Amino acid sequence: MEKWLKWAIEIQSLAQAGLAYTQNVYDIERYERLREIAAEMIGEKSDISLEKVKDLFCNETGYQTPKLDTRAAIFQDNKILLTHEMNGTWSLPGGWVDVLESAKSNTIKEVKEETGLDVETVKLIAVQDRNKHNRPVYAYGIWKVFVLCERIDGEFVENIETTEIKYFGLEELPDNLAEEKCTKDQIEMCFQARKDENWQVLFD
Repeated sequence: MEKWLKWAIEIQSLAQAGLAYTQNVYDIERYERLREIAAEMIGEKSDISLEKVKDLFCNETGYQTPKLDTRAAIFQDNKILLTHEMNGTWSLPGGWVDVLESAKSNTIKEVKEETGLDVETVKLIAVQDRNKHNRPVYAYGIWKVFVLCERIDGEFVENIETTEIKYFGLEELPDNLAEEKCTKDQIEMCFQARKDENWQVLFD
């Protein structure tokens, strides 16, 4: 991660914490300006509009913590299931962890919504800091939770997120992976976890 982005993220985090705890009207004004500066830095150095940066970066309240994203690894005949996204890329099924959901229940829910399949969770594969593994780097923290799952029942159902599902061997992975969601290395990690009965959870 480039130094300027680290600085912008740290400024934003400090400003958000300050806004959460201060009662002083002058300090509130200063922290809001610091937050704007952080957003302006990112908008200036990236292709993201300032309006979108502020929307993503400056709307949370309270002490800043990473967001959670779960991804399911589902296998059949030594092939892994990928979902075809609306933008034409392929990804492991998954998404943001919703309020009132655990990592386990969210994984099951996301698979059902994106694939129509019913699954049960088998084991935790990894918990990764997204910005250490995926591109582009985001201006806020995300932890990605990879979970090995087993298909129980169900079939693909049309939905607003994906157009189809398909199983791929490790040597057959499509070129147009949604690398902001999962990379070839992360998919290969899932293959390794499935084969290794003594797999030790990876974490950053």
